[in-house]
Amino acid sequence: MPHSASDHEALSEGKDQDNPPPGQALAVTAEALYIANLLLMPGLCFIILLRLYFKHQASAPALAVCHLRQTVSASIWAGILLIVANLAIFLLGGYTSANTWTVAIIYFTTCHSTLVLLGILGLAKAMAGQNFVYPLVGKRCEG
Repeated sequence: MPHSASDHEALSEGKDQDNPPPGQALAVTAEALYIANLLLMPGLCFIILLRLYFKHQASAPALAVCHLRQTVSASIWAGILLIVANLAIFLLGGYTSANTWTVAIIYFTTCHSTLVLLGILGLAKAMAGQNFVYPLVGKRCEG
C-alpha cells in the first residue's frame, strides 16, 4: 500500500502514527477536561483535572505535564475572570440592572469564547503530540 505525503512527512520527522509519543493520552485527556469544564460540567471536570494534575505532575512524561500545567492554569484564570465579571455586574447595579446583560455579553464574547478556542487549539496540539503554551494564562513548559 503506497504511503501518502502526510505519512511520509510524519515518518521523516520521526513520528510513528502507530506509536504515539509518551503522555499523549494524558495530554489529550487534560485538554478535553479543560474544554468540558468550560462548556459542559464546570466544577466537576475541574476537580477531575486537578486530581490528574496532582497524581501525574511528578511522574508523567513532559508532554502530559505540559498540557496538565496549561489546563490547570487556564482553568484557574477562567474562574478568576468569571468572578471578576460577577463583581462587575454586582458593582454596576446587581443582577436586575440592564448593565447585567452588557457585562455578561462582553464576558462571554471575549473572555469565555477565547478560553474555549485556546482549549480547542490545545486539544489539537495534544492530539498531534505537541506541547502548547496558552498565551497570557499558560505556564512555561520545560523541554
